[in-house]
Amino acid sequence: MTSCGLLTRFNKLVPLRSSSVTVLIRGFVADVGCELLYRNEEPRPVEAVFIFPMDTEAAVYAFQAHLGGTCIQAQLHEKKQAQELYGDTLAAGQSSFLLQQEGAGGDVFSCSLGNLPPGEEAALTLCYVCELPLEPDGAARYVLPAVLRPRYTPHGWDRADVTQAVPRVPQGALPYTLSLSATLQSPHGIDRVLSNCSLTPLSYTAGNRTSAQVSLAQAPPWDRDVELPVYYAESHKPSVVLEARLPEAEPGSLMGNPAVMVTLLPSLPEAVPGQSPAGEFIFLLDRSGSMECPMDGQDRSPQRIDSAKETLVLLLKSLPLGCYFNIYGFGLLWHYGITPCSVICYSSRAHPATLCPRHRLPVHRLAAKSLLLELEGAVGAGSEEDRRRALETSLSSGVVCSVTAYVGVDTEWRQPVQGPLVRRDIPLAGFKAAARMPYTQCLSLMACRSHRPVPRCASHECSVLMPASPLEAREDHPSMELFKNECMARTGRSGPRTCAPQAQYCLPPPPPIAEPGKPPVKGQLWKVLGTRLARCRGKPERAPEESPLLRLVSLQNADGSWDLDPQLAAALGVSETDAKGRMPSQDMPPGIWATVLAVVWLHGRAAGQRDEWELLEAKAVGWVRGQAGPRLSECLEAANALLGLNIGPAIFKL
Repeated sequence: MTSCGLLTRFNKLVPLRSSSVTVLIRGFVADVGCELLYRNEEPRPVEAVFIFPMDTEAAVYAFQAHLGGTCIQAQLHEKKQAQELYGDTLAAGQSSFLLQQEGAGGDVFSCSLGNLPPGEEAALTLCYVCELPLEPDGAARYVLPAVLRPRYTPHGWDRADVTQAVPRVPQGALPYTLSLSATLQSPHGIDRVLSNCSLTPLSYTAGNRTSAQVSLAQAPPWDRDVELPVYYAESHKPSVVLEARLPEAEPGSLMGNPAVMVTLLPSLPEAVPGQSPAGEFIFLLDRSGSMECPMDGQDRSPQRIDSAKETLVLLLKSLPLGCYFNIYGFGLLWHYGITPCSVICYSSRAHPATLCPRHRLPVHRLAAKSLLLELEGAVGAGSEEDRRRALETSLSSGVVCSVTAYVGVDTEWRQPVQGPLVRRDIPLAGFKAAARMPYTQCLSLMACRSHRPVPRCASHECSVLMPASPLEAREDHPSMELFKNECMARTGRSGPRTCAPQAQYCLPPPPPIAEPGKPPVKGQLWKVLGTRLARCRGKPERAPEESPLLRLVSLQNADGSWDLDPQLAAALGVSETDAKGRMPSQDMPPGIWATVLAVVWLHGRAAGQRDEWELLEAKAVGWVRGQAGPRLSECLEAANALLGLNIGPAIFKL
């Protein structure tokens, strides 16, 4: 039998024909409209279900459909009531559509279109606003989520994960298209727009460059989110937007009061000669249950939490003396101490704003979403009072949350839709599920001195092909066939194999806080992260063991020196007697001799890991040069003799 219309590789019809996204970016706020165009090419009515990713902090505030020439506005209801209304409508033969958030995370939504008659088209449009994060180089970054990965589910989790059941097709074989066009507005002028996808040339629509338009030049690859960093000409100028209340809202309520957003984006000066290289740093560590998984997918490999701990030790030892830092962890499973103590630093991340469309009340919607995120956390813990408040806030603001859903019914269709209803799940692109979490996911670094987040670098990711769900792991399941074929195409064999990372767009690192001629601390710290990630690739199955480099680094003092003790001797691979007996002179402070030994060992035994220890070694060299004086050459000669190396005097700038 010959099928007509859009097909998956498994010869199943797909009613979704295109996804069209229009974005209005004003300053640091984006107002987004996503239109999904459906057409039923089958001889019977269908129900199309589309599960897609969404920005967690996006406020979805409207949902509508064009059916048979009629525009139908969906209404926001309590979720159970909306689901029941949708089901009753389908049973009665009427067309209906439903939009709901899946779970409390806020980053997965499902859109259902039921009883689409044969030969008919329908266009569903959802609208949301989101605040754009500020990048270290001053860009306002808009991201259109395009990649939906299965979520981690803890052992014993009894709730369904909708991401596991999403059908997958090979990269580049999706039977529908994606287009995106953006309008940019800023009273301070628009400088340029970048992207990780191909763009049309930026077209200015105002002579003073306060308005511009740009679009995707071609369909984007489905293996990454679409990113649009927007650079403004004078982003550091303050601005204020005052938004009037919603007229029909009760005075004194969230929507019944005026709202204001203020842009205060300070311009921080660059480092000057003589300025301290010390800064402020926050380390964010994932301690959730997923960190219990082995790094290489093998039972005898180190756990992710152990690798994150090692990386954290390297980063902390690399900080110049006098830096402020703090360590924050999230997750409930791991609670043991990572460091003996930390210096608390107080920081705040600026939330800049600018003029936004008044009639859609973006400021109010964002405020409602912020409150809903806070309330939903308590709802997950079983608080009925917070659930009531979340429901009330969602219904009054029009912003959907985990306890509400949008539902619309076509009441203009006179004749009930005839025939059995066929469900069609909209497929997503197949992906390379992470075989192990990149260090940039389990341990992130933010530079608090500039109050700007360090960008996520998408290019550092190790991955392996895996089936999407336990059901699909069956030999006769179509997704397992796809899994085997992709493995064969990539590796020449039918099993999973680690794939090389793909180069992706990554924002430049933040400006360094350092004296001229000294290593830029922040850039080098990210270099440490990248190098640590690269070394985790391709390791064979083995029992966890402590790295010799980490064993030595963990003994370093905060000022860059080492102590001459049995632990250091063991890390260097010499006896304690030799370590103390081969010291050039008995009146030499032991710390100088110990530090020279450690630095020589790094250059001779760990030269291939230079990117990881370069910063902490520079700190050690600076300390020992100030302490040893003219005896440094004598120490270097003795250290080479003890360790059996031949390291030149250049490492100590002699």
